[in-house]
Order: sequence, then structure tokens, then C-alpha cells
Amino acid sequence: MGADIIIGVQWGDEGKGKIVDRLCRDYDFVCRSAGGHNAGHTIWANGKRYALHLIPSGVLHKNCVNIIGDGVVISLEALTEEMKAFEDLKGRLFISQKAHLNLKYHSLMDISREKMRGKNAIGTTGRGIGPCYADKILRVGHRVFELLNPNKLCDDIISDFEMNEAIFKAFDIEKPNKKELLSELQKYCDFFKPFIKDTTSMLYDALEKDKKILIEGAQGTMLDIDHGTYPFVTSSSTTSCGALNGLGLNSKDSGKVIGVAKAYTTRVGNGAFPSEDTGEYGQKISKIGNEIGTSTGRARRCGHFDAVAVRYASRLNGLDELALMKLDVLDGFKTVKICKAYEYNGEEVSFVPNDLENAKPIYEEFDGWDKSAGVRNFKDLPSNAKKYISRIEELIKTKIKYISTSPEREDTIVL
Repeated sequence: MGADIIIGVQWGDEGKGKIVDRLCRDYDFVCRSAGGHNAGHTIWANGKRYALHLIPSGVLHKNCVNIIGDGVVISLEALTEEMKAFEDLKGRLFISQKAHLNLKYHSLMDISREKMRGKNAIGTTGRGIGPCYADKILRVGHRVFELLNPNKLCDDIISDFEMNEAIFKAFDIEKPNKKELLSELQKYCDFFKPFIKDTTSMLYDALEKDKKILIEGAQGTMLDIDHGTYPFVTSSSTTSCGALNGLGLNSKDSGKVIGVAKAYTTRVGNGAFPSEDTGEYGQKISKIGNEIGTSTGRARRCGHFDAVAVRYASRLNGLDELALMKLDVLDGFKTVKICKAYEYNGEEVSFVPNDLENAKPIYEEFDGWDKSAGVRNFKDLPSNAKKYISRIEELIKTKIKYISTSPEREDTIVL
């Protein structure tokens, strides 16, 4: 029995939180493998909304052990605030000692860089994710286990500022007061010490005991640092292989891979988006779907379902099945469209080119439907909705296993 993986296969915000929450009642461990508090996983349970950024979505199930893995970058301030919403986390939440610390100056650098880029800004969340991963790759970052020795960590951070004085001055970032920094680090050490563990060894032990593990990806495949729409991407690997690596697991440890996609497409920030609709359709989707970023509060760009991008992401991740989210948002439209191919360099193509901004969508149009909201059995869906779903399956070459028909946990069709 391997670790099952849930992966977003668009540009993020696909609804992974709901699917993880829906499935994790049957799992012993739920793990976050990459990203930081730029992620925003929204769960509706019993009429209450939970917005998770660093804590895995299994936190709402008492039977689940939740792990924040090696590949995650952690803002101690953000995680502290998030943990306040939950009780009895000791013994149910563990943080990898190898995860990197996303410190205050990382977010300040992130915001400053975006301002410097001007019209060429990437559209980051400004949460310091990129600068933190950059320090990790430069081998000058700080890992969670260093927090257990706050005096040394304080000295090392002050030394970082002194060695890179010119850089911090260029970003108008002041060196922290050593006494205040030490006090803050000591506070975090006392708070987080019970949660810091060798999580990789925990997972090895769990696999040997045939425990059920679910890995929760952050962001989406089209934002992958290597395989996404670079440079308008995130700073980590968002694929199934990256999810394993972010927890210290290998390919033999993998179980099934479940992709998550909306019944339409959205994107936050800048970058190519062939099926974007800036007219009435896109505006209506935005309003009905409440397409506002969980982490940023920014409006998401909206458009038609892009089967080319999802098929590419499906192949890249080795999907076994797909969860199709927010089908109910399409209720009431006279027609709906699927981008089945691109026009690229004067030809019809079915692949994602490197310069995706030069690709134009080629659509198939379908009659719309009504009254899919809240449906829990496939047979009860409107016939036009069934045709739409069937065509998506054909185009992306992946079986649709789950269909979400409202934000509520139980409004999910299982095929």
C-alpha cells in the first residue's frame, strides 16, 4: 500500500481542500509536501468555512495525523495564527525538522522585487515564498530544527544581515534588533518544540505498518517551477513526483494519483491563459464561483475549461483519476465551452507550447444546463451536464471519479 497523492492540474485553486477533506476520513496520515502559506485550501463543513494555508486539510478529522513535510517553507507567524483555530493539535500535527523557515525579510524582499519588476511583475502573493526557496537553493537558508537552538539561530540571522548588508540596504530592509529577535525566536521555540519531528522516519514507519497516507499538493501543475508556464510560476515542484520528494518518499512509495480540476479554468496573477474570458461569461463565473483568492484576496481570472492543459498535466502526473470541482457554478449558462486544442503557428495542435501566450483556443460548444447544484448521484445530473463531463473525460484521457456540486463536504458525486 503506497501513499496516495492529490494534485491540482490547472493553475491552482482547483478545490483540492474539499477533496482532501472528503477522502481523509479513510486515511491515517495527511501530509503537505511543498509550498508555503501562499497556498489556500478552503473547506466547508457543517456550514462553517475553514481556510487552511500551512496545516494539512486532515486537521478536521480526529483520526488523522497531519504532517508538514520537508519541502514546505514555513512562516512561523502565519502557522501560529492558523493553529489558534484548532484545539488538541499535539499528537495530531507534526512539522518536519528539515522544512525551511520563511522569515520576515523574505516577504519584504518578495514585495520589493515585485515593485521593481513593474509591468513585468509575476503576480506573487508577496508571502516570501520565492526568496525563501532561493535561499534554500543558495544553501544559506535556515531549517526548522535550528529553531531548537534560538541563541545560535539568532546569531546566524544577524550574521546573514551583516554579510549581505548591501543587498538588504537595496531592499530597504533594516537589520533586526538582536535582543528582540532572540526573544521572538525563543517564544517560537517554546511553542513549536512539541511539534518538530523527523517526519520522514515517521512516514517510513507508517508505510511499514500499512498505514494509509494521503499527500496534499499545493498550487497547481501549470505553476510548477520546471513544467509550468515559466516564469509565471511558483517556486516549488507541484507535480506528483515533487510531492513524494517533499516528504522524503520515492516512486515505489506511491499509491494512486488523483488530479483535481475545476469544471472551468481560473488563474491568479500574470501569465498565459489561452481560454481566459474577459467578457460577460468570465465575469459571471467570477461572481457565481466567488473566485477570490483564499490567501491573497485577489480576484481570479476566469475562463473556459482547457482540456489541452489538463491532458498535459494528467500525463505529467500519471493521474489515475480526476475530481471535477464546482460543476454547479455552470448552472444557468445557455452554452458552455471546452478548449479542445490550440491554434499555434497557423496549425491546430494538442500540446502545450513553451510560448503558450501565442496559442489561441479552439473550442467545442455545448448546450448548458440547470439544477446540478447539490446533486449527489450521477443519474440525477442534467443530461447536458453528463455530456459535458463525458467529453472532458475523452479529451483529457483520464477517468473522472469525483464530481463536486457545491462547497459542502457531502455534495460530491462518487463514480
